[in-house]
Amino acid sequence: MYLELFKLHELPFRLSPDPQFLYLSKQHARAKAYMESTIWFTDGFVVITGEIGAGKTTLIETFLRELEAEVVVAQINQTQLSPTAFLQTVLVQFGFSPFDMKKPEVLATLNQFLTEQHIAGRKVVLIIDEAQNLSYKVLEEIRMLSGIETTKEKVLRIILAGQPELNEKLNSRELIQLVQRVRLRFHLSALTSAETVSYIDHRLEVAGAEGRRIFAEDTYPTIYRYTGGTPRLVNTLCDTAMMSAFGRESDVVTAEDITAALRELQWVEFNARTNRMQSLQMDGASAPETGQTVGRILLALGGTTVVERELKPGRLVIGRTPDNDLQIDSKFISRHHCQIVTQPDACVIEDLNSTNGIFVKSKRVRRHNLNDGDVVVVGQHEMMYIDERAPRYRHSETTEPGDDKRD
Repeated sequence: MYLELFKLHELPFRLSPDPQFLYLSKQHARAKAYMESTIWFTDGFVVITGEIGAGKTTLIETFLRELEAEVVVAQINQTQLSPTAFLQTVLVQFGFSPFDMKKPEVLATLNQFLTEQHIAGRKVVLIIDEAQNLSYKVLEEIRMLSGIETTKEKVLRIILAGQPELNEKLNSRELIQLVQRVRLRFHLSALTSAETVSYIDHRLEVAGAEGRRIFAEDTYPTIYRYTGGTPRLVNTLCDTAMMSAFGRESDVVTAEDITAALRELQWVEFNARTNRMQSLQMDGASAPETGQTVGRILLALGGTTVVERELKPGRLVIGRTPDNDLQIDSKFISRHHCQIVTQPDACVIEDLNSTNGIFVKSKRVRRHNLNDGDVVVVGQHEMMYIDERAPRYRHSETTEPGDDKRD
């Protein structure tokens, strides 16, 4: 990798939510303060929302790392659960093995545990990430849990974090009672242009830059123009640009490297990308609308399909840890292994500097344009891509992975 060339001791733009790399913009600092307030106030939920890649998970990891020893935490990342399975998952986080328990026993155990922790002087926090995926029934269970109290105060503090769809769900009629218990609600938007510069410099400094200017001054406006200040997009573009500079054996990332990275990623300007999605939504005859399924992936192990996932315009990050959009719990999968970038007219899979790589037709690839029926090997798993678009949007050619028409 490029660490030696740039004289760094860590990769500065990894996608993993590492608390030491957290850049506290004004908005991130405020969201973190809201989370911290749950320790001292028990009279309601705290809800933090933000777009994909805005830094919610990194904030949560930082918040958890700074908690005092007497705080007991249950952290839930898998949110597509039935009510009973969700309650069992909470108990597992508290050290129980509840899978033979029926719901009344699960609730009784939770009540007893929370009361015991309160008597012992411990604070209990329940943090739910990706909360936009919670069903209405599970959210109602969470509301009921929040009502467990002593004669003086409630005994469970709750933080809900998720994408903007969480706000839409909370505003529905079905959840009026839950919303009445929300004490603080904050939306984490993207970084400003100035904050994007500070964000890049901060991550480089943490990685060992020691004040050295690694990115040329004229690269920052372009980075912002193509990422919109979304931290995850900034990381992806900066890392790819550093690889370009590494290929030239240059220890400074120039505008030329940014251009090369953008060409490799096939990105358009952030605003144009947003406007294009809006125009497609208005003109359904020209291409699939925003949010419409473009394709599907079937994830198989040993010839048996274990997961099927729809692909809509956006980014799907695949890896071993729960913070990924698609988790593959296998030692052959890196923390953040690869990502699928879906646009209305194309779908691309990219390796995220994983240890074992991704393979198409037995050839290891860094980036590959997916065609209908393609099979990508990821560790011991196989992913088949199925194109759901109308025939006029399908690729008609069959080419090798290294062919310019595809990669």
